[in-house]
Amino acid sequence: MATSTILMVDDEVEIIQLMNIYFKNEGYKLLQASNGLEALEILQSQQVDLIVLDVMMPKMDGLQACMKIRETNPIPIIMLSAKGQDIDKISGLSIGADDYVTKPFNPLELIARIKSQLRRMNLFNSVRANANEIHIENIVINVASHTVTVDQQEIKLTPREFTLLHTLAVNRGKVLSMDHIYEEVWNEPFMESKNNVMVQIRKLREKIEVNPREPRIIKTVWGVGYKIENDQTARGE
Repeated sequence: MATSTILMVDDEVEIIQLMNIYFKNEGYKLLQASNGLEALEILQSQQVDLIVLDVMMPKMDGLQACMKIRETNPIPIIMLSAKGQDIDKISGLSIGADDYVTKPFNPLELIARIKSQLRRMNLFNSVRANANEIHIENIVINVASHTVTVDQQEIKLTPREFTLLHTLAVNRGKVLSMDHIYEEVWNEPFMESKNNVMVQIRKLREKIEVNPREPRIIKTVWGVGYKIENDQTARGE
């Protein structure tokens, strides 16, 4: 599991030194800054997974830094402040902070809140990545990068082959007729071009099927068209 990098922004050196002990125990890497300007410089040059941001600091305070960070970066931000009134918490959260901890705080509570925010961000990234991928048995179609892997090995598809596979994949469980496939893949009206579809299906099967003569993925529905089953373990004809 990759080490998470925490940027702690606070002009109280003792607090950063104390938290560094807890961060090391959790396997986190610590980056530190004493004001918002330093934090912005670090974010431009280094990968950071979460920011612990104090409100009261010289040069650029935490509220200003939070607003600036939020212009371009969705990174989790936990605000720290000696002010405990509800209005101060609301102010911090309303400008983009994800959580708010009042000083003095229990280091274990801050660690727990950090873990919670990291879990949430990891889940968000996982969902976002999965939205760009379609999994069918041993095949992964990455829509964002226009790549296809079979048994974790990338295979080369032509743009038309990729569009054909993607069209069938996003319509799993549905039988797509020859004319529907042609119009989707060739992006033009169907003009008795069944042979073109059949040729592309054959070429695609040769690249993604273990045995193209007995396809598991792309099934033929005789007299109608082709489909990919919702039940991904079903064999094709």
